[in-house]
Amino acid sequence: MLKQRIITAVLLLLALIAATTQLPSFYFSVLIALIILIAAYEWAGLISPQHKTTKLPYILSVGSMLLGGFFLLGVSPDAQSIDIFRASLVLILGLLFWLISLFLLAGYPDNSRLWNDESKIALMGVLVLVPTFVGVVVLKYLLPSGFLVLALVILVAAADVGAYFVGVNFGSRKLAASLSPKKSWEGVWGGLTLSLIVAAGFIWAMHNYLIALSAIQVLSLLALSMGVTFFSVVGDLVESMLKRNCGLKDSGAILPGHGGVLDRVDGLVAATPVFVLAMMLVLSSET
Repeated sequence: MLKQRIITAVLLLLALIAATTQLPSFYFSVLIALIILIAAYEWAGLISPQHKTTKLPYILSVGSMLLGGFFLLGVSPDAQSIDIFRASLVLILGLLFWLISLFLLAGYPDNSRLWNDESKIALMGVLVLVPTFVGVVVLKYLLPSGFLVLALVILVAAADVGAYFVGVNFGSRKLAASLSPKKSWEGVWGGLTLSLIVAAGFIWAMHNYLIALSAIQVLSLLALSMGVTFFSVVGDLVESMLKRNCGLKDSGAILPGHGGVLDRVDGLVAATPVFVLAMMLVLSSET
């Protein structure tokens, strides 16, 4: 299983690098929208696993919102920039959801009656998926080279990899036994450590090849990597909560060794709003 996970992860990373660095911003946005639609299909399974007929309406609903996102942000084949203010509003809404989700996790399973409703879980999916689409698109338009998109994805992956290997070898104190019995506090610290190391490399590259960063900006970006790790863990636990709620092991089976798209991006969707908002502040301070 580990070998299969590694092979799939490497292939996904290579495909991501190729798409992020080679596709123009508009076509990259279209690709991200398609991936979000696959995630929406899987999220529909978390809403009502017994009623498969709900999947198509949900996909169409999310798809219409993504299409509206193109118009809202001004994404088009000829656009060189997009509406950052409107994007910020969507990202702030997404960040607020993830902050609220902390209370859902803290009270689980006693508070299940407050959110265990099809309409509420459907709304949760919108608040997760649409800001993720907006955030990734913003990163691509901010730096069409794809550097920021890759930085976000690799930071989240580093947190995941560090948590996995440290947790497997040294994990003893359970992080959230009722949600994900295999996760440990040692794994969290391992993920944070590797994320900080990777972040230091990205910051060095950013400072030397893209933007001259001040000491405060460097420290802020290092702190941001800690925030990315924190929210990636939150995203992982929220997906675990929803899967446990409907008796699913994986959100799907499209990715060998990983399950579904949501299983692979659960940390990424939670980390995207805070990462993108912070990067927008850093870049705006340089203009």
